[in-house]
Amino acid sequence: MKILLYGINYSPELTGIGKYSGEMARWLAEQGHDVRVITAPPYYPEWKVGVGYSALRYHTAVEEGVRVTRCPLYVPANPSALKRLVHLGSFAFSSLFPVLVQWRWKPDLVVQVVPTLFCSVPSLLLGPLTGAQRVIHIQDYEVDALFGLSLAKGGRLKRLAFAVERWLLNRFDWVSTISEGMLKRARDKGVEESKLLFFPNWSEVDRFQGGTRDEALLRGLGVDPAKRVVLYSGNMGEKQGLESVIEAAKLLRDQSDLHFLIVGDGAAKQRLIAQAQSLELENVSFAPLQPYESLPALLASADCHLVVQKRGAADAVLPSKLTNILAVGGNAVITADSDTTLGLLCAEYPGIAECVEPESVAELVAGIERVLAWSQPNAIAADYARQYLDKDVLLSRFVTVFEPSKGVQADQHVDR
Repeated sequence: MKILLYGINYSPELTGIGKYSGEMARWLAEQGHDVRVITAPPYYPEWKVGVGYSALRYHTAVEEGVRVTRCPLYVPANPSALKRLVHLGSFAFSSLFPVLVQWRWKPDLVVQVVPTLFCSVPSLLLGPLTGAQRVIHIQDYEVDALFGLSLAKGGRLKRLAFAVERWLLNRFDWVSTISEGMLKRARDKGVEESKLLFFPNWSEVDRFQGGTRDEALLRGLGVDPAKRVVLYSGNMGEKQGLESVIEAAKLLRDQSDLHFLIVGDGAAKQRLIAQAQSLELENVSFAPLQPYESLPALLASADCHLVVQKRGAADAVLPSKLTNILAVGGNAVITADSDTTLGLLCAEYPGIAECVEPESVAELVAGIERVLAWSQPNAIAADYARQYLDKDVLLSRFVTVFEPSKGVQADQHVDR
């Protein structure tokens, strides 16, 4: 098939949506599909355009068998709610023409990755112009996150935003998303059941399983390998609420054998560093994002993983880092309410992770202490990853839905 993948985040971003979009496009190309990508230059989670890329110019090149067109966009150094909207809008505007000219190429399938919903109009137009099936794949419910995290306010604005979102979602042939909780949210927004696809994020399970603690890596990150490591690795943004991790480290500072390692980048990183410094915490250190090749060793070197987000982000966003933590057999503390996807996962598979109340430092500390007493590796987590998170299995099921010879005969919900 001819497949167009359209979204603001893409490789070589090392974390979040860009990582998954890049892996998906490369996998599809390896299976013999003709794949094109329209995206932006890499900027996430640093909120800074990567070296060798431009935020001002269009650029098209073949990257690992995929034709990738990168479009200009505005990248704010300190993203506020308004600046984020301008940021997303700038990509929607600059990518409009490159998407619409794909009518000459006549794709069979258009996959739009959200964020951003702003890009929906050109995706939808390609359907009648080319006969392509159109699927919108929701990694984040950006409207829910915007209002749930109080990044935007106003009852009338909120009603309008949700009405526009509902109208756009129902114009697509298919709506896919990454968790059962997010599927339920799509139903609540009025999306027809027949359009829904369950398409979770994946892990390269074989790559992550069987790893052992890497003492040299820990030393290189400034951590004494003799200490127990509490690790947060990923984006440091507003939706994570990582201030609670710094406060937890403060409460546990007297445990001299414990060290908090925070790896990654993002809009909140400098504020978190300043918070740790003001508290004179010697049990906290920060490190930049690590290359993907080092990620299995990094995850295998932690005694406790943190999957932290604010309550307002629950089921609007699903932390992508969890798939690899489970694959490596890591012991994790997850902050989520019991009725969210993550809370239900922990209830359905006791011992897979420790679920605690979001935005409660006391609960986070108690969860860390409980998890540190667990044995390693976590066999329940590793077994779950092998059964339900394998990359080849999930991508094969997804693409089968759209293949002309199989179509809707495939299991459209790609259920476990």
